[in-house]
Amino acid sequence: GRSMEQVVEKLRPYLLGWKAYFGLAQTPKVWRTLDKWLRHRLRAIQLWHWKRPRTIYRGLKAMGASEDVAKQVAGNCHRWWRNSNGVIKIVLTIAYFNGLGVPRLS
Repeated sequence: GRSMEQVVEKLRPYLLGWKAYFGLAQTPKVWRTLDKWLRHRLRAIQLWHWKRPRTIYRGLKAMGASEDVAKQVAGNCHRWWRNSNGVIKIVLTIAYFNGLGVPRLS
């Protein structure tokens, strides 16, 4: 599998290209919606990379999650898409993705 850094590295040129090409459009709501969806998808990819409950728990604890949040996410580990839009937002924040180099679309 690929690390999250590799995923972002592959994704970054596409996002910057879309932003440059469609940047003149007067559609801020569309950009915000796409930005939210993108981060939702990246959270799902991170959960999918971790796969097992124990790995999810350890990964979230290493990123500074509380015990309750880590247990809640790890306990529902095979529902990556549904789980990636809940309390995991506390740990995998916009600042986390900004640190990885994911460009903001909105």
